[in-house]
Amino acid sequence: MADFSGYVAADALSDGPFCMLSAVDNRRSKRLLSDVLDHDPTHEDIRAFLGRLQTAWAARALTLCGVTTDGAALDPAPLLEVFGDVPHHICPFHLVAEVSKAVLGAVASARKGLAAQQPTLRRGRPSTPAAKQAARTKKRLAAPRAALCAQRYLFVQRHLNKTERKTLWRVSRGLPQRQALRAIMEQGYAVCDRRCRTQTALNQLAKLRRRVQRFTSLGDTLKKLFAPTLEKALTFLDDTLLPSTSNAVERGNRRYRKRQKQVDRVRTQGQISARLALDMWREAQAEGRQQTLASLHRARAG
Repeated sequence: MADFSGYVAADALSDGPFCMLSAVDNRRSKRLLSDVLDHDPTHEDIRAFLGRLQTAWAARALTLCGVTTDGAALDPAPLLEVFGDVPHHICPFHLVAEVSKAVLGAVASARKGLAAQQPTLRRGRPSTPAAKQAARTKKRLAAPRAALCAQRYLFVQRHLNKTERKTLWRVSRGLPQRQALRAIMEQGYAVCDRRCRTQTALNQLAKLRRRVQRFTSLGDTLKKLFAPTLEKALTFLDDTLLPSTSNAVERGNRRYRKRQKQVDRVRTQGQISARLALDMWREAQAEGRQQTLASLHRARAG
C-alpha cells in the first residue's frame, strides 16, 4: 500500500458455492485485499472484510477518500459502520445498464402490442374479401414490428449520427411514447456527464423523474430512476480524483473469469485463494515489468 491513492473499489463475485470479496485501488488498479467465502456473504462477513482494510490503513497512517461499489444491498450499512463519513460512491454504469434494460423492455412490450393487433389468418391463400383484408392488415403491421426489432439498439445507444436519428424517427413516427423512451435515455446519460457538478445533475435528475411520471405506462418500467441510491451515483461529479466507475475491481473479476474457463477441474476454496494470490503477485510485478518492456523497446529502437 505504499502508493495507495486513497480511493477503493469493492465488489463480490460468486463462483458456484463460493464468493470472492475484493478491494482494489480504484486509481492504480492494484488489488489490496481479497477473501474467499464458502457461503453467500452476510453483513458480518462484509463488516469483517472492511475492518481488515481499516486496520491496514490505520497501521500505515493512510487516509481513505472514497469507496466505490456496484450498489449491492449488503454494502451501505457495513460501509457506514466501518468507514463512517467517507463518501460512498455507486458506480453509475450499473444504474445506466438497468435503465437501458428497462427501455429495451418497454420496446419489447411495444413489439408484443403490435403482434397482438395482427389478425389471425387461416391456412392457405386468402380467397374471400375479408381474408384478403386481414392479410393486408397483417402485412402492414408486420413491417413496423420487424423494423422495431431490428433497430431497437437505437433507443439505448449513447451517440447517434444523422442517419441513425432519421431511422429512429421513422421507427417511432406517430408514437410519442417511443420517442419519449429515447429522450429519457439521453437525459439519463446527461445526468452522469462529468462536465457538470452534482447539484446540476440532481436538478436534471429531478426534471427527468417529472418527465417519466407524465407517462404512466412507463412508470413501472423505469422505476430504477426513482431509487434512493441514484444520488450516490453522482458523488464523483464533485471529486475530480474519484473514478466514475468500479472498473478497477471489475477488471480483476474478468481476468478471473477468463482464467476460470481454461481450467477443467473441480475448483476448491484453496485453489481460488491461490489464484487470487497469483493475481496480486502479478499486479505487484507490473511496475518492474513495464520498466523492462520500456528498456527493451528503447534498445530495439536504438
